[in-house]
Amino acid sequence: MGQIETRRPVDAMATGLAVLLCFTWGLQQVAIKAAGPDLPPILQMSLRSFFSCLLLMLTNWLFLKEKWSPDVKWYHSVIMGSCFAGEFLCVAEALRFTTASHVAVLLYTAPLFAAVGLGLKLPEERLSRVQWMGILVAFSGIAMAFLVPALVGGEAVSDDVVLGDAIALMSGLCWGLTTISIRVTPFSNAAPSQMLFTQLMVGTVIFTSYALLSGQTEFTMTPIAWESLLFQTLIVSFASYLLWCWMLRRYLAARLGVLAFMTPIFGVTMGVVMLDETIDNFFIVGALMVFAGIFFVQGEKLIHRFWRTLCGKH
Repeated sequence: MGQIETRRPVDAMATGLAVLLCFTWGLQQVAIKAAGPDLPPILQMSLRSFFSCLLLMLTNWLFLKEKWSPDVKWYHSVIMGSCFAGEFLCVAEALRFTTASHVAVLLYTAPLFAAVGLGLKLPEERLSRVQWMGILVAFSGIAMAFLVPALVGGEAVSDDVVLGDAIALMSGLCWGLTTISIRVTPFSNAAPSQMLFTQLMVGTVIFTSYALLSGQTEFTMTPIAWESLLFQTLIVSFASYLLWCWMLRRYLAARLGVLAFMTPIFGVTMGVVMLDETIDNFFIVGALMVFAGIFFVQGEKLIHRFWRTLCGKH
């Protein structure tokens, strides 16, 4: 095994990069949904992963020149890559049934799943009582968004939306499992380009296979389809994910999650503005509870500092 690197707390640079990433990722679901009638979402995933994979190989060969860890075995690659592919397979399918705004919120439950898994596995990521309370609040929010509308009923709730929301929640679980698989395998100390190449390569195989098996291969390359594909390939799947892999290698993974909850805010806002989507009151309340829970999980130190300051004044 290579030398284990110490992860550092999230600093100002990580915060600034995270804001940029959150805006990019928030726009991602909107772009996929907008181009969906011309280019099926799963086919978008397949094409962007393939071309990003080629671009990454060329970039590493010419510029990055990162050495890939020999400690990473084929089964590590299959596990981590499959979790990554599962995330975006669920995103693609969810966008067929529900809104981009719903997907933007439910996908970013990933920090909750990652925090629970890493807290049980790694001592430095172990959860406190405050963080477990945050987990309870967040999943209560998910229940509010799902169960209450289903029990109350109403024309705003359809079977398609419920199905799409459930699939979107699974995408959050898969992303959380991806983060866990990176941290508990030799990928934890692998080069960012190696992590991303594995994700994109395994993803390309799975996305393409699923597109062929499900018959989602017909497309029309309209201007919006080209724009979505170029944006996802160059900005999202290549540049932003390479940066995220770099950050996962240098910062505490669970601590990065507190910054990721900005993405749903960007995603919901752009979904409403650009796609004229609407969200019901139950989902708004549930989403706010999810955000609050994530803040409790990932912002525990900030909460403790505020509480000590408040008590000191009395």
